[in-house]
Amino acid sequence: MTNPWLAKLQPYPFEKLAQLKAGIVPPKDKSPIVLSIGEPQDPPPPLIAQAITERLGLLGRYPTTRGLPELRQAIALWLKRRFGLPEVDPERQVLPVAGTREALFSFAQAVVDAGETPIVLMPNPFYQIYEGAALLAGAEPYYLNATASTGFLPDFDAVPEAVWRRCRLLYVCSPANPTGRVIALPTLKRLIEKAHRFDFVIAADECYSEIYLGDPPPSLLQAAAEFGDREFSRCVVFHSLSKRSSAPGLRSGFVAGDAAILERYSLYRTYHGCALPLPTQYASIAAWGDEAHVEAGRQSYRERLLAAAEILSAVFEVEVPEAAFYFWLKTPIDDREFARRLFATQNVTVLPGSFLARTADGLNPGYGYVRIAWVQPLPVSQEAAARIAEFARTL
Repeated sequence: MTNPWLAKLQPYPFEKLAQLKAGIVPPKDKSPIVLSIGEPQDPPPPLIAQAITERLGLLGRYPTTRGLPELRQAIALWLKRRFGLPEVDPERQVLPVAGTREALFSFAQAVVDAGETPIVLMPNPFYQIYEGAALLAGAEPYYLNATASTGFLPDFDAVPEAVWRRCRLLYVCSPANPTGRVIALPTLKRLIEKAHRFDFVIAADECYSEIYLGDPPPSLLQAAAEFGDREFSRCVVFHSLSKRSSAPGLRSGFVAGDAAILERYSLYRTYHGCALPLPTQYASIAAWGDEAHVEAGRQSYRERLLAAAEILSAVFEVEVPEAAFYFWLKTPIDDREFARRLFATQNVTVLPGSFLARTADGLNPGYGYVRIAWVQPLPVSQEAAARIAEFARTL
């Protein structure tokens, strides 16, 4: 016997990519360049390793689910500095998590009542964790297509009222993976109004908020604060050190927002057993307290994105995203065929956009696009862009 909801899970995009590449032998005279996964390749700042090394002796102690008070305080102060929030209570409104992937997934289990035939809304294309979270919470996923005609953001105003009435959880991702688009404050405020009207929770994945080219992206908590709501009612945000501090292996992030929701989620996590090791917590305190390494990383991504755009614009219509480190590149042929042949001829791996989306309202909004993660160092990124352009000229 197994949980029947497990049968509803689809293969992860990288499993599909491995199958797509199976049996292909790329040219040996071209070094492999992997641009398919959003894993930062820059080294994490030395302060992280230093903090871990200094606290290795604490591995002999159990950590608590709620984390060190010093860590929650460091996170609360960062939120206030970064988003101009009036106040964040580190005791009630902040909860450290073992990376936002596990938090975005487990959060649905704590807030969705499967007995209500609930709906969980999510962008399409999307981070597949949202879908898996909805399914294993006993909910029906509802996909909000983000296409060129909607500015590559979900058209929330087009959602029928009957769907809003069944909605119990809305996932938003801003800056968006994979398009890099940012949801503006007025839209976030309208979503909060809907959450109060229709009785649902908003889970805002803001993991890419510190990688941007122009103005800093806003937070859902900012939108709540503009209403004068210091309780951040029905609003929960997810942040991580994976992208911000180039530390995906640290598995450290946090959830912040509505204290009543976090109280229930904290209870869930007490049983879930995913407390951060104490050396990790001290490393996280150091990382959240330093902005110099973040600005350096932001500048590095800016250079890669602009350099890649300059090379690729000779062949493609390239639009540099507002934030994050992806190109959502329109392909002249089927996106899966584009990715397969690019790997076969240039030894460059990108991710077909159709692997990141589901067919909804008669279309798969990822079809005809590839996601390119500019996470490699500048010279490697420039080489990859040149190879992609060379390949495109053969089509």
